[in-house]
Amino acid sequence: MSIFLEDEQATIAFGQLLAKYCPAGLNIYLYGDLGAGKTTLVRGFIQSFLPNAKVKSPTYTLVEDYELASSKNNPNALNHVYHFDLYRLGDPEELEYLGGRDYFSADAVCLIEWPQRGEGWLSEPDVELTLSYQPDGRLVELNAHTQKGQDLVKKLSSTP
Repeated sequence: MSIFLEDEQATIAFGQLLAKYCPAGLNIYLYGDLGAGKTTLVRGFIQSFLPNAKVKSPTYTLVEDYELASSKNNPNALNHVYHFDLYRLGDPEELEYLGGRDYFSADAVCLIEWPQRGEGWLSEPDVELTLSYQPDGRLVELNAHTQKGQDLVKKLSSTP
């Protein structure tokens, strides 16, 4: 699935749309050159749940935790969004030392920028999202790798 995003606002709006249909337990890998809009898309995703959240790339901390209002009555509720930026990751093993496996849980969504830097440590994504420059905006391409990912892409493709 491919979608054209004409500007920053369209990228934020797509992140919000993605959040609307994204189930808990999903892992999304974000690919694209520096400045392609990965963090902008993540900002839209997170601000759909936390409108006043200051979302910046966790380039030096590697991961930022956004805790959402939890629902004790619904074990399938989305309680956390983890935003990873692995651009400065020296070795995939560093993720192990950070307790990285603890972030991938049934009540969380993990949005991972520069996942290729964690190759060999990260598991298969549910959805790969690639942003690329176009003369008058950005193109976002989504590729699903799991049933959950396919369900998400199907919902997005049926949205007007």
